[in-house]
Amino acid sequence: MDPSALAGSPRLANPAELPNPAELPNPAELPNPAELPKPVDLLAHRDPFLFVTRLVELEPGHRVVAEWDISEDAPFFSGHFPGRPTLPGVLQLESLAQAAACAVLADPTHQGRLPLFGGVDRARFRRVVVPGETLRLEVELERLSSRGGRGSGRAFVDGSVSCEAAMLFVFAPLDV
Repeated sequence: MDPSALAGSPRLANPAELPNPAELPNPAELPNPAELPKPVDLLAHRDPFLFVTRLVELEPGHRVVAEWDISEDAPFFSGHFPGRPTLPGVLQLESLAQAAACAVLADPTHQGRLPLFGGVDRARFRRVVVPGETLRLEVELERLSSRGGRGSGRAFVDGSVSCEAAMLFVFAPLDV
């Protein structure tokens, strides 16, 4: 068969790339998203700077899957860019950081703390995000201590990566 005939065909998964079913979580053991805390109950952020709509999965202190429904009337779209509204990449990073903060603050050890950005490494933007889309935010916390931590996150739209980055954060007291 001519290899060019396969161009554009979906790639079949290599069995070595597929997850081991024994390592996947049991869906019956996952929390019901309706039972998860609301981002506004965990974060100090408020509109117009709250970029997490809901939590989908949460392992406090370890990982989170969240979503941000991007409103078509968000004020930043009028200037970024007129005639072609595009979600700024820095807001994708901020939404990942807010999702990470939800995972951190859901851990009773860190409740009442204020995680602040300490740095961003290896940030990459892979896809344009436009008004009306939903950004799926997946963050893994890799290190967490009393002073701060480190994690990595990826944002997706319809299964395509739009942004990925490694993030550092430090804790500040809420009464500053």
